[in-house]
Amino acid sequence: MNLNTLRRFRQALYQALCHAKDALFEACDALVSEPAAQCFAELSLSPRWRRRWPSLYAAFRDGGIDRARLRAIFARHVPLPRASQRLVLGVDVSTVARPESPTARDRTYQYVHNLPECRAPVTVGWGFSAVVVLPETPSSWTYLLDNQRVPSDRTAAHVAAEQLAAITPWLPVRALLLGDRYYGSAAFVQATATIPCDKLLRIPGNRVFYRPAPPRTGKRGAPRKDGTPFRCRDARTHGKPTATWVGHDEHGQRIEVAAWVNLHYKQCRDVPVTVIRVIRHGATGKKRDPRVSWFVWLGLELLPLADVWPTYRRRYSQEHGFRFEKQDLLWTAPRLRTPEQFQRWTDIVAAARNQLVLARDAVSAQRYPWEAQQRAATPRQVRRAMNQILAQLGTPAQPPQPRGKSPGRRRGTKVKPAQRYAVVYKASAKQG
Repeated sequence: MNLNTLRRFRQALYQALCHAKDALFEACDALVSEPAAQCFAELSLSPRWRRRWPSLYAAFRDGGIDRARLRAIFARHVPLPRASQRLVLGVDVSTVARPESPTARDRTYQYVHNLPECRAPVTVGWGFSAVVVLPETPSSWTYLLDNQRVPSDRTAAHVAAEQLAAITPWLPVRALLLGDRYYGSAAFVQATATIPCDKLLRIPGNRVFYRPAPPRTGKRGAPRKDGTPFRCRDARTHGKPTATWVGHDEHGQRIEVAAWVNLHYKQCRDVPVTVIRVIRHGATGKKRDPRVSWFVWLGLELLPLADVWPTYRRRYSQEHGFRFEKQDLLWTAPRLRTPEQFQRWTDIVAAARNQLVLARDAVSAQRYPWEAQQRAATPRQVRRAMNQILAQLGTPAQPPQPRGKSPGRRRGTKVKPAQRYAVVYKASAKQG
């Protein structure tokens, strides 16, 4: 990537902003170039922010972003992989916790990862479904294609399917999507069956699939709709696999991979899938490192079995990307009241994130003396050098026009307390 690509990205980004576009664009520049900021309001101290600090909150209260146009911009500027590699996408939900914000509308109960076993792994807040481009090597260099809030009347699977349908037409090549066990459900498979994208989805070990229905017998009664079952937990139902591969991982530990083609979910019989089993003899057997893992494959040509586990391991980079956005880009820091305001902030964070990816090869990363000089640069180190790049590129945002002191509220105005909202309990439908 060169500076011309980044310049075109910034010009297109400015055109995708609607109301308060100058303030929103300068907020993005302040975010991408102000690593010293520890809270949302401190972004107003950046030299890239030419307004007063109250305008920072007003920008996300009154601003507007054309999200369809923004998705197209992100997809058109996606970094392409090497000739021998595929464009690999990841999808997952990350939580913005708001347990003490009763004035925030449409909060739901959210699952929290990595809590001690003695604590309930739930909190209250908003969930955001993110579709990202995953790097070839494990790192936080993810490129955001879309990050959309999951409302209380929708499921993460439905939101992810809509995101994928909106993004894939803009991608220059056919992509491969990786998803964890939540996305290996029949509902997600059915919703994404016609989307031109290959999918490798992890599934729980208790899934049951079925072989094609046998031919009609000519006897009275309805014909059978499903063939014999394939129960992942019951090896007696597996039969002979269609293809197998045996090899070793990067640590020299034995790996066995087997695949069974032309199976289907009972809930979507018209979508054939390939079920894949991976046995890693070097795994610890714990919940986060199981010896046996199951996957389903949907795509044009089956992924080489030797590449199944190395490819799926790339999905873990999405967690590194979430951590960078929350710790460095202050994604969860602003206490914006409405979900619409926070969606605008999320889009600005995504735009700042992607500018770092596009500028990765065009800047000389700034490393502290105690940081390794031989390792590849991190997004944090590239962000330290962004002020120099932005000085060269300039900004399409117009300077502010001071309009004098605000007259304030009229005398005698009574300010009513902000409306309170109850937490929405989402009854999760059983995944098929």
